[in-house]
Amino acid sequence: MTDPYARLAFIRQQIMPDIKIEMAENQSTNEGQSYANIHLGAPTYLRLFKQEGVLEAWLQDSDTGRYALFKTYPICNYSGALGPKLQEGDMQSPEGFYDVSKDWMWPESKYHLAMNIGFPNEYDSAHGRTGSHLMIHGDCTSEGCYAMTDPQIEEIYVLVEQSLLAGNEIVPIHIFPFRMTGINLAEHRGNPWMRFWINLKRGYDVFEETGVPPEISVEDGLYMFDPDLLAPGGV
Repeated sequence: MTDPYARLAFIRQQIMPDIKIEMAENQSTNEGQSYANIHLGAPTYLRLFKQEGVLEAWLQDSDTGRYALFKTYPICNYSGALGPKLQEGDMQSPEGFYDVSKDWMWPESKYHLAMNIGFPNEYDSAHGRTGSHLMIHGDCTSEGCYAMTDPQIEEIYVLVEQSLLAGNEIVPIHIFPFRMTGINLAEHRGNPWMRFWINLKRGYDVFEETGVPPEISVEDGLYMFDPDLLAPGGV
């Protein structure tokens, strides 16, 4: 079997120059914001949307402090329907606020490359949810994970790895059922997960407003956000 660390070193050698060139090309986000001032190793943030089937990679602009969209990748495969993962073996891909650290990067994965998102998190545990080894990985095969193509996971893996190697302790991974707009929520009115999704929307709105992923905690069975842009007591 090929040494996974030698294989990873080869992948880095092949794709890091191309990523650096892309970052230097002064492309723009949908809002017209230049991201010439992002670089490989900058604080990084991943955002996933089930219904739209996309993973977004954002990096912090060293001048403004806001995060700029580097690239959007189509999700090759995920398991289950809209809604959170509840228990081990339910074949449901999670929704919620997660992160990855150095210890959860997995070049030895049989799915080419993988990173563990840290399910169950504190919120999941507070609600009795169970599961293990929930990943973003390659091979386009899902049993509860978010699966990318191998070329996609190579880029995503390197973006996350280089951010962690640069001294950032975590890379946040926020997973939503869909883009958390009022229109999309209205389309799912009556869904049993609506209260959960409204809680997720608060975190989504903080990033949309500030351009920076919020600090997240769990209190009384709810996600809490710093900063919190809603009035006290709102849900």
